[in-house]
Amino acid sequence: MNVVARVALGWIAAGTFAAGTLAMGIVAHAQGNMPPADFGTPPSGEIPILFNDRHVYARPTTLTHGRTLAAIIHNNTILVPIRSMFEQTGASVSYDPSTRTVDVSKPGADVKVSVGKAWVVINGQERPLDVPPEIYHGSVVVPLRVISEGMGAYVQWVPEKHLVVVRYVESVPEVPPATPAPTPRPTRAPSASPVPPIPTAAPPGAAATPSYEHYVAGDYMIAPKVYNELSPGNTGHGYEVKGAVEFPLFGPTWELSANYRHYLYPHNANLGPAACAPGSAGCGTFLGTGTNFQRGTCPSPDPGCVTTVGFGLTQAQSGLGQVYVTAFTAHENDIDAHFAIKVADPRIYIGIGGLVKTYDYLGYPTVGGVGFGVEKLPDLDAPFSVYGSAFYYPRVSGTYTFPTSALLGRLSAKQITLAYGEWKYEIGGAVALGKNLFLDFGYLGERATARDNAPSSTNAGGPYVGLGLHF
Repeated sequence: MNVVARVALGWIAAGTFAAGTLAMGIVAHAQGNMPPADFGTPPSGEIPILFNDRHVYARPTTLTHGRTLAAIIHNNTILVPIRSMFEQTGASVSYDPSTRTVDVSKPGADVKVSVGKAWVVINGQERPLDVPPEIYHGSVVVPLRVISEGMGAYVQWVPEKHLVVVRYVESVPEVPPATPAPTPRPTRAPSASPVPPIPTAAPPGAAATPSYEHYVAGDYMIAPKVYNELSPGNTGHGYEVKGAVEFPLFGPTWELSANYRHYLYPHNANLGPAACAPGSAGCGTFLGTGTNFQRGTCPSPDPGCVTTVGFGLTQAQSGLGQVYVTAFTAHENDIDAHFAIKVADPRIYIGIGGLVKTYDYLGYPTVGGVGFGVEKLPDLDAPFSVYGSAFYYPRVSGTYTFPTSALLGRLSAKQITLAYGEWKYEIGGAVALGKNLFLDFGYLGERATARDNAPSSTNAGGPYVGLGLHF
């Protein structure tokens, strides 16, 4: 039995065929008798999917504006409701909700697909899909071409008619050999010749869509430079851990990504606290670190003299706005997360971000803020790809508490706001080292502008290299 399914592309709205509207439907003809089946009742004036001249519907049948689902086109690929389509071709269709896997089988062919997974298993062999199966208005829809070919069909694109022809060829049993004639050389009846395949041709303009990216990576920062009130460009080191996940949601593609950075760098000082004696020549300072405040002076070229948080308030109170900080290694941590929507290919997103920063010195508070930006994810199925991000956080702030000290007067233990405006950026490349491993390298940095009570603007950045895993 030969079954020919013809798929005309588009939507046919109730009662009218609007100009410029793409028509979509499936018409099928069959030879032989098939038992009657209940395909539902078509809405008035609509022609969705037809099989053996009877209506076949995906559930639910009614969409907005009086239209009915026949088939959909996603990234130039035709998708059809799998159960409504293939059960009528003699195949059995089962669905496992725990894994969201659909199994289509008939004698001689077995096809397995999973919702959201850009691959198909045909008779035990895995093949890629241009578009992954998805759940659309409660029905699983799948790419027509790969599924049909996996079930023993041939697909041809007819551009002049804007039509896809699907030909199902049932297995033709071999004709048994004829009864030997009473001659020395018996003959055998020839086997039936199989129907030749119709050449497969993809619709014009069809483009392959890569699977959704899921990856993590770890990088080592190579000699980053740090400029702030503690460091006039000292060289440090650090590391970065990052990852991202792409996923479809309500039609568009979205991404969640996160990035953690840890900086270590030296703060230098030429003298110890005991060397700064009150009345000696140099810069005016509160002497010491933490709560150990004394009035004193130290040599002005000494990098141990550090401008304090809220220095404008301390200058107004005592005429001094610095502390002398002895040498130590400073640690800074920051983490930001992005939630963004895809706006262009290849994998370009815009979205919002959240940033949190912590410090291990001079009583600095944890600061945080919300921002926005653009991000380009890597294409890890390619041998090499570039990626990057730039996010701006207009106000990153926290609450600073002055040390308790008689020298601070009314400022002793007082709380004030510490705030910055901050850019975080990164640009890099990924080189595939195998199916799941890739080399990661690039340049990262951040630049903060001093706002409320901040002692100085800051800048930090440097190159990095590391490894990543692609899932």
